[in-house]
Amino acid sequence: MRWPEANGPAPLGGVRVLDLTRVVSGPFCTMLLGDLGADVVKVEEPGNGDESRRYGPPFQGGESSYFLSVNRNKRSIALDLKSKEGRETALSLAGQADVVVENFRPGALDRLGLGWDVLSAANPRLVLCSITGFGGEGPDAQRPGYDLIIQGESGLMGITGLPDGPPTKVGTSVADLVTGLYASQAVLAALRRRDAAGRGGRVEVSMLDALASLLTFNAGIYFTTGRSPARRGNAHATIAPYETFEASDGWINIAVANDKFWRLFCAAAECQSLEADPRFATAPDRVTNRDALISALAPVIGVRTGQEWLSLLSKAGVPCGLIRSVGEVCEAPQLLERGMISTVEHPAAGPVRYIASPARFDGQPLPPAAPPPLLGQHAADIMADWLGRTDREAAE
Repeated sequence: MRWPEANGPAPLGGVRVLDLTRVVSGPFCTMLLGDLGADVVKVEEPGNGDESRRYGPPFQGGESSYFLSVNRNKRSIALDLKSKEGRETALSLAGQADVVVENFRPGALDRLGLGWDVLSAANPRLVLCSITGFGGEGPDAQRPGYDLIIQGESGLMGITGLPDGPPTKVGTSVADLVTGLYASQAVLAALRRRDAAGRGGRVEVSMLDALASLLTFNAGIYFTTGRSPARRGNAHATIAPYETFEASDGWINIAVANDKFWRLFCAAAECQSLEADPRFATAPDRVTNRDALISALAPVIGVRTGQEWLSLLSKAGVPCGLIRSVGEVCEAPQLLERGMISTVEHPAAGPVRYIASPARFDGQPLPPAAPPPLLGQHAADIMADWLGRTDREAAE
């Protein structure tokens, strides 16, 4: 990716990242670093590559849309880390890197001969970021970290779903993605510490730890009461009405987050009788009498379309929003106007659309991305750029 001069220097320009990760959590982390201008070299298994290359359908030009979604702004080299030559090349690349990111099970990197002691001896300024499923120690340390499993083990599924229905996962790979976000943040902090202290170091982010940290006020409820919050569907545990309602033509979210919004809502919806009802006088009252409140509101909401409610409540200053499909979001005028939907030309898949990074610097979006790599596509360039080897040496 070329960072336009008009945008100033890339935030992570000159930072080299050796990416030993696969599937989602690690690749999402390194993609975020690549979006910010880091030179990311993705190491993949010869012949097969990252296993997410085979996740599908759908495929676009033979390329997995799953893989394409989390691997932009990277270059690929195929190395067999179980071979002597592959390990030596990886170690040489690590010697030139600022950051190594890996998401093997704890101890696997040591068994490959590429553990922290070896890497730091070769490069004392190196930052090693390890992404694990359950952490590097403890009784579950060796358990594999898969998104679905972590969603259940973290308590998230215990509070997701309808009260009388089964536990429900979040509709995206939230454990993987949140872990990748935390890992990229940890890498940036470790680089800042390295610049101050003059030496590298290790950081670790566990998927279980990352997702458990999202419990926030739900954990606070348990710590305060000793009782685990139950599944509430789309309702909020401590605010009402703050949930999903059925309009005459679909669904809408209405977020009456305080007494001011309650008064505004009642006026806009012409239900002043509810505002005068002592059961709903204050925010705590509305939570205590939630069932009666929602029963009274449901027929009121059902008489208008979602768009009518969106216009009416927005004009009144009451937070609300439609329930949109993924397709509607990907074509949304708001995102299109802000440059959040971009297209990059891939050598095999052709034009690949993607949702861009939300970060903006000095009011400007990040520049267009480099396409996700073909397996081993950039081996010669990487060997030349990072190790100073000739094309012939790289080929050998």
